[in-house]
Amino acid sequence: MARGESRETRWQLRTAERRMLLIVGDLLASIIATIIALALWSQFDYLTLSEEFVRARAGWFVLLPIIWLMLLINSYDVRRAASWPETLRNIITSAGVGTVLYLGIYFFRTEPGFLPRRGPLYFLVFAVALTLLWRFIYVRIFTGSAFLRRVLLVGAGSSGIALLKILQNLNPSPFYVVGIIDDDVSKHGLELEGVKVLGDSSKMEQVIWEEDVSDIIVAILGPMNGEMFQALLDAQERWVEIIRMPVLYEELLGRVPIHHLESDWLLRSFVDEVRVSSLYLIAKRLLDIFVSIVGLLLLALIFPWVSLAILVETGRPVLFTQTRLGQGGKPYELVKFRTMQQDAEADGEAQWAHEGDPRMTKVGRLLRKVHLDEFPQFINVIKGDMSMVGPRPERPELVAELEKQIPFYRARLLAKPGIGGWAQVNYGKGGSIEGSATKLEHDLYYIKHRSLFLDLWIIVRSIGSALGLRGV
Repeated sequence: MARGESRETRWQLRTAERRMLLIVGDLLASIIATIIALALWSQFDYLTLSEEFVRARAGWFVLLPIIWLMLLINSYDVRRAASWPETLRNIITSAGVGTVLYLGIYFFRTEPGFLPRRGPLYFLVFAVALTLLWRFIYVRIFTGSAFLRRVLLVGAGSSGIALLKILQNLNPSPFYVVGIIDDDVSKHGLELEGVKVLGDSSKMEQVIWEEDVSDIIVAILGPMNGEMFQALLDAQERWVEIIRMPVLYEELLGRVPIHHLESDWLLRSFVDEVRVSSLYLIAKRLLDIFVSIVGLLLLALIFPWVSLAILVETGRPVLFTQTRLGQGGKPYELVKFRTMQQDAEADGEAQWAHEGDPRMTKVGRLLRKVHLDEFPQFINVIKGDMSMVGPRPERPELVAELEKQIPFYRARLLAKPGIGGWAQVNYGKGGSIEGSATKLEHDLYYIKHRSLFLDLWIIVRSIGSALGLRGV
């Protein structure tokens, strides 16, 4: 192949391309299910229904594919989608939630004939069947080796080894690592995490052609010598894609690698690269106010019943307030439904909250599962202390402890805290130093990439988590 000639990589899918493939496939499956449901509805029910009735309720069938995709919103993690057991669980859960929603609307609306009786059920049956068929095809075909990108890792240091360990834990792997290039002669011939060090920069061109390399991952965080730099430029001229390890880490995990960053990363990421526009801040504030008003209306409906449940189980107080740190480290009083025993911190020491916490009440555990305990925080959002989306606020005592042990921890205070966040929909609660570090990686990813689209995506996924009882 001549110098500069384009390489053929059309079958090698990136993470974003896989996610789009999943969405398009699910959408087509739901559209076909809608057509079948309409055909069956008209075949079996049309003769007993007036034409006006059919026309008035046909709009439900336009909404059904959109509702189905929203129910599946948490299944678009490409790593989970590559697992058939995980896929099966997600689709069955979505079908169960969809059935409950259908029955709730059908039996609790007072208008006679508000919802077609059998049409949506026809849709649900065929949507589940066709989505399962499509996802089975995806798992069997599109996660195969023919669709994996072949990559060469440059750098056998700590960041390169950390990346290899991450790839080992991703099943299936998003690509195949053909080998490692490093200028340290003492590492040549070694096998690191199952991948061999093939040589120095002078071997790069040969490896690229012999192994049909499509991408090069650069895991060198310190200075780079001139020979290595030139070899990378030559590879790029030959249409091999070059990506730095921190960028790939973000793409694969939706997190920032805080333990493998250069010292000036914070300045480059949050000063040079990220300039939040005033238009975005205005739009975000309007979104906060609109969603909070809707949330407060819902809070007014559920408040008597939640309060009664809390009072019957453990008595007063119903609401719980606690000092948290907001944007820029400014303290404020967060308010939520009480989910733990009254003496949860009898010694006055701040403690981690975690899944299965014995201090949690039975009512509190249920409230957390469906995120109802967070509803009073809409008051904080209206006041401007919080946003709908952002890093979860932490207590001053825990922040003081964590910033001593976790690099860049205080950077999460650059954004206004949120009721929901990127860390919540992707990870959950920290509950430890290690867990808080992983949460921070998600929070910094959000701060770096925040946009109105990302905020809306997080809100939709948060709703999906609540409907699927995935709260902690």
